[in-house]
Amino acid sequence: MPALNSNAARLATRLAFFVGGFGLSCWAPLIPFMREKLHLDPGVLGTLLLCLGLGSVSAMVMTGAISARFGSRSIIILSGFSLAMTVMLLPVAESTLQLAITLLFFGASLGSLDVSMNLHAVEVEKASECSLMSGFHAMFSVGGFAGSAIMTLMLSLHMTTFSSALGSAILLAVLMLATWPRLSQTPKGEHGQLFSLPRGIVLILALLTGIAFLVEGAMLDWSALLITDAGLVPTAQGGLPYIMFSIAMLSGRFMGDGLSNRLGDRRVLLWGGIVAVLGMFIAVHASSALAMLTGFLLIGAGASNTAPILFRLAGAQTQMPTGLAVAAISTVGYSGVLLGPALIGFVAQQIGLPNAFIMLALLLGLVPVFSFMITKK
Repeated sequence: MPALNSNAARLATRLAFFVGGFGLSCWAPLIPFMREKLHLDPGVLGTLLLCLGLGSVSAMVMTGAISARFGSRSIIILSGFSLAMTVMLLPVAESTLQLAITLLFFGASLGSLDVSMNLHAVEVEKASECSLMSGFHAMFSVGGFAGSAIMTLMLSLHMTTFSSALGSAILLAVLMLATWPRLSQTPKGEHGQLFSLPRGIVLILALLTGIAFLVEGAMLDWSALLITDAGLVPTAQGGLPYIMFSIAMLSGRFMGDGLSNRLGDRRVLLWGGIVAVLGMFIAVHASSALAMLTGFLLIGAGASNTAPILFRLAGAQTQMPTGLAVAAISTVGYSGVLLGPALIGFVAQQIGLPNAFIMLALLLGLVPVFSFMITKK
C-alpha cells in the first residue's frame, strides 16, 4: 500500500476527486430530459433533488464517523463503484418514485465519496508538507467539466439518455479500478466520539463551505434550466453554462495554491467572492447566451478556491480534532451542494428562478465579509 507522501497516493487522491466531479456532473445534462420525460414542475423537481440531498447527508454523517476512525480507503472504493452504478440507472427511471429512489442512492454514493476523499486529501497534504488542496479540488472541476461535456456531446449526437449514461458509468468504473491500488490507508482516529457538530471557527468554516457548495450545486442542477427557460439555447445545449463554470473552476483551482502563497488566503477569499457575486448578477440579467455564459465563467473563477481554502483552514485550526473538523465541514458543506438546490427549486416556484439566483448571490456575499475573521492574512 503506498505511503501517504508518495506520488501514488497523490495520484489516487486526484483520481478520486475526478471521479466525484465526473459522476456528479453527469446528472446536469440529464435534468431537462428527465423533466420532459416525467413532466416535472419546479416543485416536484425540487422534491426529487431533496431526495438526492437526504441520501447524501445521511451517508456523509456515517462516512465522516467511520472514515475518521478507521481510515478512508475502503469507503472511497465502495462509494466510487456505487456512483458508477447509479449514474447508469438515472435515465432508466420510468416514474417519479423510481427517480426519487435512484437519486437517494446516487446522493448516498456522492456523499460517502466526498467526505472520504477530503479526509484522504487532508492527510496526504499533511504528509507531503506542501500545499496540495487546491490541486486536488481542481481535479473535481476537471471531472465536472469532463462529465458535463461528454454527456452533452453524446446527447447532442442524439444518443439515448441511457446509452450516454452507460458510457459514462463504464468510464467511472475503469477510473476506480485505477484508483483502488494506489490509495493509502489514512491514520485511524481516536476511540470515543466519532462525530461532532462544528463549533468556534469551525462553525463559521462550515457555514461558508455550505454556501460555497450550494453555489456549485445550483450551477449543476439549475444552470441548464436558467439558460433554456430564457430561450437563449436549445435544450440539447443546456449543459453549456455548467461547462463554462467548470472551465473557470478548473483554471482557478490549478492556480489556487500559488495565489494563496503570493496573496494570502484572505485576499483570495475576499476578491474571489466579489467576482463570483458579480458573475451571478450578470448571468441573471443576461439577454444573450454569450453574456450569460460570461457570467457563469466569472462565478466559477471567483468561487474556485473558496472550498479548498476552507478545508485547509479546517485542517490547520486547533479548536477541534482535524478529523472531526473535516468531517463536520464536509457534512455541512456537501449538504449545501445537495440540499440547497432542492430549496432553490421551492423558492423558484414562488418567485422565479432568476430571483432565486439573486438570493444565492446575496448568500455568496458572506464569503468576502467573513474572510477577515477566519484568516490571519
